[in-house]
Amino acid sequence: MTEPTSIRPDQLPATIREYLAAHQARDTEGALGAFAPTAVVVDDGTSYRGTDEIRGFLSKAGAGFTYTTTLVAAERIDDAHWVAAHRLEGDFPGGVVLLRYRFALDDDLVAELVIAP
Repeated sequence: MTEPTSIRPDQLPATIREYLAAHQARDTEGALGAFAPTAVVVDDGTSYRGTDEIRGFLSKAGAGFTYTTTLVAAERIDDAHWVAAHRLEGDFPGGVVLLRYRFALDDDLVAELVIAP
């Protein structure tokens, strides 16, 4: 892979922007539409594979907390790999966290999403 290039968040691919907006709005089906049928999401050490598992992840992610999300940075790694950094503030343990959403795209759909600090 090449060196990451910082970009403006509005320069992220449309698929990623649409996923992030739907996820922030807690629109599970809208967010799910960004994923390939065989996609994988990894969050907090757990992998979710395929449409049904990812739907379950999306419907439960952060559901027990109230928080705000701010997209603070974006990077282009190459044509298929992108990173969106979010600052979350809320009533979850610790109250503030910076999460990096690392996307791998295939045919304009998310093939893999890894969420990590």
